[in-house]
Amino acid sequence: MIEIQQFVDGVVDGSLSDKEVESWMKEVYENGLSKEKTVILTNAMIHSGSVLQWPNEWAHLVVDKHSTGGIGDKVSLPLSPALAACGLKCPMIAGRGLAHTGGTLDKLESLPGYDVSISPEKALEMVANIGCMIGGQTSEIAPADKRMYAIRDVTGLIASVPLITGSIVSKKAAEGLSALVMDIKVGRATFMKNEDDARKLAQSIVSTGEGLGIKTSVTLTEMDTPLGFAAGNALEVLESVETLRGYGPADLEELVCVQGGILLHATGLVESIEEGANRIHDSLLDGTALEKFEQMCIAQGVTASVFQTERSLLDAIGLLDPTLNSTEFKTTQHGYVADIDAMALGQVVLELGGGRLNLGDDIDHCVGFVLDAHIGSMLENGDPWITIYHRESLSNSHSQLVSNAITLDESLVESPQRIIDIL
Repeated sequence: MIEIQQFVDGVVDGSLSDKEVESWMKEVYENGLSKEKTVILTNAMIHSGSVLQWPNEWAHLVVDKHSTGGIGDKVSLPLSPALAACGLKCPMIAGRGLAHTGGTLDKLESLPGYDVSISPEKALEMVANIGCMIGGQTSEIAPADKRMYAIRDVTGLIASVPLITGSIVSKKAAEGLSALVMDIKVGRATFMKNEDDARKLAQSIVSTGEGLGIKTSVTLTEMDTPLGFAAGNALEVLESVETLRGYGPADLEELVCVQGGILLHATGLVESIEEGANRIHDSLLDGTALEKFEQMCIAQGVTASVFQTERSLLDAIGLLDPTLNSTEFKTTQHGYVADIDAMALGQVVLELGGGRLNLGDDIDHCVGFVLDAHIGSMLENGDPWITIYHRESLSNSHSQLVSNAITLDESLVESPQRIIDIL
C-alpha cells in the first residue's frame, strides 16, 4: 500500500490514475485505518491546498459547524450569523445537496444574486467585518478531497469511516478553525441509519479533530422525521429567516442554540454550554443574528431590498411565482401524530426537482413542503397536515407517498428529543 503522503500527492498532481486512487481507497474501505493514520491522512488532505489564515488577535475565535444532512436540515443558515452576533468568527465552507440530503449552498442560492464563490481575500474581509460568510469549496481548499470524493461516489466507497472523516475534517480544518461542532444525523432519512455506526463516525471525527489541534464536539441528532416544518430550498430560507426573527420551530431553534452554545463554550467566551445556548437564543430574539444574516447575504451579492418586507422576501425567493402550485393533504382519521416519514417526503421533493441525483443537475428552488403538524400533534379527521409546493400536477404515486407518510395513533404520543447525545 502506498504511503499516505505519497498517495495524497499523487491524487493532487495526477501521477496516480483513477484506478490506482480507487484501489488505495478500497484498501482503506475494507481494512480501515488506525486513529493515528486517520489523522495523518486528514492532515495531508488539508495541506494538499491552501489553509485560510486569520489575524492572531481573533484566530482563537474562528469556528464552524458541519452536518451530514437531512430533510429540512437548515441549521447552518441561522447558526452562522448567530455565532457572529455572539462574537465568534464563522467562515463556513458549505456544500451542495445530493439526493435527499439538501445543501446549504442550494438553499442560499434561492436568494437572487447570492454568490457562493468567495476568494480567500473576500473571506478575510467578511469574517473580519461581519463575523461570518457561507461559501463553496474553492479549488484551493483541500483539492485532494475533491478528487477522492468524486471517485468514491462512483465506486461505492462512500461508507468508510476514515475516508468520511478525512473528507469532512480536511475541508473544515483548512478554514483555520479553533473549534468545530459536527452534527451527525441518525435515522432512516440519512446515511447513518443506526446509532452504533453514527457513534463510530463521531469518535473518529472527535479524535481526528483533536489530533489536529481543533476542539471538536459531535451532536447525534434524530433524522427519522423532518427538521422544522419546511423542506425545499426557498422554503427553508424562509423558515431560517423566521428562526432569526425568534419565531422558528422549537426543534430547529434547539439545535441552533445548543450547537452554538457548544462553540461559545469551546472558545472560552462562556462558562458552560447552557450559558452559550442562552446567548445564541438572545441573538435570535433581539435581532442581532438577523442583522448579521442580512449583512452576509448583501456582501455576497443579494440586494438589500430583498429583506425590506416579508412580501419582498417571498417574491425574491419565488414563492409568489404564479406558476408554482400547491396541494394540501388532509387526514382521513383523528388521532395523535405518531410518525412522519422524512425519507418518503424527501423522495417526493427530490423527484419534483427540489434535489439532484448527480452533482451537476439543475434544481427547482421553490418546490418542497410545509408541515402543519409535528410528532405529538392532535389532528381531527379532515385537518390539513402538509402542503406540497410543485410545478406540474402531482402524480398518483407522489400523492400516495405523501398520504402514506403520516401515521396517527389514538393514544397520546410524546414529542421526541432531537438531540440523542453530545460527544
